[in-house]
Amino acid sequence: MCQPASLSRHGSDIDLIRPLLLLIFSLATSLPVGATLVERHGYAQFGALKYPASFTHFDWVNPEAPKGGTLRMMAAGTFDTLNPYTFKGTSPVGTANFLQYGVTELNEPLMAGTGPYDPSGDEPASSYGLIARSVEYSEDRSWVVFNLRPEARFHDGKPITAFDVAFSYRLLLKQGHPLYRTNLQEVKRVDILNRHRIRFVFKRAGNPLLILRLGELPVLPQHYWKDRDFKATTFEPPLGSGPYRITQVSPGRSLTFERVKDWWGANLPVNRGKYNFDRVEVEFYRDSHVAFEAFKAGEFDVYIEQQAKNWANGYRFPAVARGDVVQAEIAHRIPTQTQALFMNTRRTTFAQRKVREALGLMFDFEWTNRTLFNGAYTRAASYYPNSEFSATGKPEGAEWLLLSPYRKQLPGRLFNEAFQVPRTDGRGIPRETLRRALGLLAEAGWTPKGQRLLNAQGEPLQFEILLVNPNLERILQPFTENLARIGIQANLRTIDRAQYKQRLDQFDYDMVLLTLPQTLSPGLEQSLYFHSSQASVKGGKNYAGVAHPVVDALIDKLLSAQTRDAQIAATRALDRVLLWQHYSIPNWYIDYHRLAYRNRFAFVTTPPYTLGLRSWWLKPTENAR
Repeated sequence: MCQPASLSRHGSDIDLIRPLLLLIFSLATSLPVGATLVERHGYAQFGALKYPASFTHFDWVNPEAPKGGTLRMMAAGTFDTLNPYTFKGTSPVGTANFLQYGVTELNEPLMAGTGPYDPSGDEPASSYGLIARSVEYSEDRSWVVFNLRPEARFHDGKPITAFDVAFSYRLLLKQGHPLYRTNLQEVKRVDILNRHRIRFVFKRAGNPLLILRLGELPVLPQHYWKDRDFKATTFEPPLGSGPYRITQVSPGRSLTFERVKDWWGANLPVNRGKYNFDRVEVEFYRDSHVAFEAFKAGEFDVYIEQQAKNWANGYRFPAVARGDVVQAEIAHRIPTQTQALFMNTRRTTFAQRKVREALGLMFDFEWTNRTLFNGAYTRAASYYPNSEFSATGKPEGAEWLLLSPYRKQLPGRLFNEAFQVPRTDGRGIPRETLRRALGLLAEAGWTPKGQRLLNAQGEPLQFEILLVNPNLERILQPFTENLARIGIQANLRTIDRAQYKQRLDQFDYDMVLLTLPQTLSPGLEQSLYFHSSQASVKGGKNYAGVAHPVVDALIDKLLSAQTRDAQIAATRALDRVLLWQHYSIPNWYIDYHRLAYRNRFAFVTTPPYTLGLRSWWLKPTENAR
């Protein structure tokens, strides 16, 4: 049994009075007498930590990487605020790929390894001390204590204390983005034990994921925010505590980050070998074609490619031929984000499962992949592609046991058949599939009349597909043509990012192509995506309007999982139910990074669970220029 850090572990006299000391500690901190205490330098949701307390750096970094130089990056779209924590506005970190760069406007969290700030490279669900030097928790996971580093400082030199942590918790819970309310809702009470020690008491025991989520809590400076409007958009860089600070802002167009000299966290094991550039410049591009031409012209250093056609044909320029630009495909084991056409079931058009299933039959991925993607992609057949959480085959074992109590609420086929996305030979939708789709629509009350499908009220089956990326129009146009063949009118509409965000926040769309980030340890974010409690939360992420009692129950099972096997079983069961309800039309994915970069950089390796740009450094010959 691990004793509290304040108790000695040496001497027979101490051994004799240890029970008394534990009793005193329990009474002083309101813990159950006899509770088993665990103190660690990090926290693993399941199993053991890979790195011991004595570790000095992660295996995938170079702890002696030279510092210096400038990294020039691009970002997609634009930004209208530098506050990433509120519902209002879009901050840089909210734009595509920005999180992968490793330099953001985010505040340091209590621990690093999970969450968006600094994901682990080689462990699926472990975190290590950052602002917190250690973590204590009860064996039943009913509370957690974070012990803060006395040396941790904000950029203005003021120390980071437990008061800042408590302030951050309350501020984000009340005024932050809705995702924080979801992540923090299971906390019952917060106790400041002293300036460098804070305890979170949970509403219920047995929730190992909640400790990880609390470790991801960004610590905001109370003295900075207490007299400011937290909900307002701002172009004034908020006070931070990380390795970089924003020194130049061109609203909506560019940012400059500079490495903080004498940063308090530079030599921590979680940071050794990272954040090696003195300066990081980020230019924002609204058009991907313009951005790629700028990359070819040498305007920035790294380009994460999103378009298969361009990856196959666009890199035949002199810098690649000379070896000045490296074009790399780097395999990874990161659960791929859920990318799909989500149907808004709040609309009566998509309220019936049979209609949603019929629409899915009309998406010809094989033709699209062959004709438009040069065969680069794999069809997604899961909400959790490229992971062990995907439902495959028929339900069995622990997954079957989770699903069997809900037989009356689920389609019978779910238990007897493996879910399969429709497939073609790549030459068009076969007649048999067209007849099947029309049959499902007829059962749902839609009958052909002339060139259209009408319901009993004589209303046509028509809807709009909302887009923000004009490049998707050529990809989805064949889908709308397939729908027209069976009498459905689907119109593509591309709007600007500001309108797009507003309409998403208000659920003002019929069908929309979106991505949902997935993690190495599915948990509370699944509530944001699929729980009925989120279906009416404006600005939420339950885009399909999922409100199904079995989905709710399985999310509860997932959140209470005590082992990795139980977590896998619950997520597979959830995946299976979502698939058979046909809330979306799954798209495609790749299981490798598609990356081009100037041949000016060095790195040890790319770990399986992150791109690891934060561990790159400038080659010595470049640094000397």
